Amino acid sequence: MAYIYPVYRPHFTGHEKDLVVDCIESTWISSKGKYIGEFETRFAEWLGIQQALSVTNGTAALHVALEALGIGEGDEVLVPTLTYIASANAITYCGAKAVFVDSEPDFWQMDLAQAESKITPRTKAIMPVHLYGHACDMEAVSRLASDHNLAVIEDCAEAIGTRIGNRLVGTWGDVSTFSFFGNKTITTGEGGMVVTNDPVLADTVARLKGQGLAAGREYWHDLVGFNYRMTNICAAIGCAQMSEIDSLIEKKQQIARWYGEALEGLPIQIHRTKPGTFHSYWMVSVLTDDPIERDPLRETLRNAGIETRPLFYPIHQMEMYVDAGGSYPVADNLASRGINLPSYPDLSRDDVETICAEVRGHFKSNNLQRGNL
Repeated sequence: MAYIYPVYRPHFTGHEKDLVVDCIESTWISSKGKYIGEFETRFAEWLGIQQALSVTNGTAALHVALEALGIGEGDEVLVPTLTYIASANAITYCGAKAVFVDSEPDFWQMDLAQAESKITPRTKAIMPVHLYGHACDMEAVSRLASDHNLAVIEDCAEAIGTRIGNRLVGTWGDVSTFSFFGNKTITTGEGGMVVTNDPVLADTVARLKGQGLAAGREYWHDLVGFNYRMTNICAAIGCAQMSEIDSLIEKKQQIARWYGEALEGLPIQIHRTKPGTFHSYWMVSVLTDDPIERDPLRETLRNAGIETRPLFYPIHQMEMYVDAGGSYPVADNLASRGINLPSYPDLSRDDVETICAEVRGHFKSNNLQRGNL
């Protein structure tokens, strides 16, 4: 159905079309062209990191990052179970095992105490995922990795602009990845980025994403690589998006504040922010107080033309990753109660008020009013 308020739609600056037309007129439309280097340079400078390498999408970014670290058959990688399935799939592509970790209840990020308890001699890396725009505790991740000699791969697909103190996520890991899918804070349509301060890792990523091409010899390949190169057209869109990245992040903050004010007093809780952390609110996510309340609320909103999404299903529940002996009560509980509300940058305060009026009306009609309702 066509929604009045979709859960997401991309924001365009007005310059994307000009740059794409320039690509077409120049005939540089594939994986070579001036916008690829420009986008990589601008993103690296904005993030404050030495190397940024564009790829086809966020999943490819994770895969090539893991491959560059040498993760392979028999290795284990710690990853939260409450995340998008790409995080686990990329580990599996390498022949390694995704070892799932429960969430901590307050901010929904990886439970690092449980993560430490799952380290074995086969554990080679930890993949913190900055879920829904909140930051995992990267200071604690760094200590854990140092104590156990683990590589750190930050999955920042949902966290462009998220900070711990004054330090952006994506600058803590040995290597970090971003996604520019159409529902991300900035988009290239499809696209991703691998970033690192390690020149050896950067060189390996560059070769792996380009079919394993050797340096200094045309069409000579000395390792098995992948075709993960971003197109010049996608990079051109990214260049246009970079011109408004800071204002888009601020607008996300504003939308989250509007929701927080309009939903106050209802039997739902908005995704909270840990003190000292800047939550970029890729999605404005809420939890119903009781799991039984979630799906009826989504149905009410759907009938009003308002699209929502459930939180991700924990990956350990999926048939190919089922962990019969594992226990992940926090992730299971959060997933059963969670909803993503419309969160696109062009929402106005009136739009948010309209959406929240439907939420309020739902709880009133179902005799679930609390507090000052």
